[in-house]
Amino acid sequence: MRAIWKGAVSFGLVNVPVRLFAATEENDIRFHQVHREDGGRIRYKRTCSICNEEVAFEEIAKGYETSDGQLVILTDEDLNQLPVATSHEIDVVEFVPSNQVDPILFAKTYYLEPDAKAAKPYALLREALIETERMAIVKVALRQKETLAVLRVRDKAILLQTMLWPDEIRKPDFAVLDADVELRPQELKMAASLVESMASDFEPEGFNDTYREAVIELIDAKLERGESAQLPDTGKKEKAGKTSEVVDLLTALQRSVDRARGVPTDDAAETGDGAKSADTAKAADTGKAADTGKPAKKAAAKKAPPAKKAPAKKAAAKAPAKKAASKSA
Repeated sequence: MRAIWKGAVSFGLVNVPVRLFAATEENDIRFHQVHREDGGRIRYKRTCSICNEEVAFEEIAKGYETSDGQLVILTDEDLNQLPVATSHEIDVVEFVPSNQVDPILFAKTYYLEPDAKAAKPYALLREALIETERMAIVKVALRQKETLAVLRVRDKAILLQTMLWPDEIRKPDFAVLDADVELRPQELKMAASLVESMASDFEPEGFNDTYREAVIELIDAKLERGESAQLPDTGKKEKAGKTSEVVDLLTALQRSVDRARGVPTDDAAETGDGAKSADTAKAADTGKAADTGKPAKKAAAKKAPPAKKAPAKKAAAKAPAKKAASKSA
């Protein structure tokens, strides 16, 4: 993982230097819109609804439409005059009982990793939160915008979870909820009995995305039957230093299949059998080695087999690349 923010947790006179890492990722299968006849990507142009002309990116401004139909245009110069939150400090405002924070307020989750020299104060804060059964309410500036967040403990790590502001939570304004509903004691007892009969300890590892697995199996089967085509060469060169979009469908499919089938990362890397883990594949795309800190070999990203009907033992479908972490903070 790569740190997306560096700063410090500050509470009282204690200052804990930390790095912020995205704690979650989405593994949905992503599709491109393509031309059914030749597989070409569908591209969209930015056009003006008034003059119908294509508009260059540098000519685009932000516009706010008022409730009475007026339009206020904000230029980059206007926005640059606004006060921007740039502090690299997670400021603890207060500590509150954990059961008082409604989960509906939670947004994005991050891990906080302490600097090596800050391991002790980090551990002290962690154990204090556990001992008192409290969360820390904090303010932090991410993406130049101040947001409300909490610090809580998961295993040995302190999590930072950004929160929605109170006015961003909608109220369930449903008239039917205001109606009086008569519940008989026997019905309540039977409902409680049903709940108890299905009671269990929650283990998220026991659940899986059956739709995603079915999509992978469908794509895998089509590859087995040779129902694929080589992506056309658009002749466009990628900008130096940036990862390209997924231009090899087979490479993308393999990553999801490996993840779904639980192919061990170390085994795939050591045997060189071509079954890369998602982390290793991502590192090859970005030019960095996964978890090792060593540069990835360029050849690894170019060995994707052409779209042909493959023998059964080499028919492992390659899965779409996962969403970039830049989506994060």
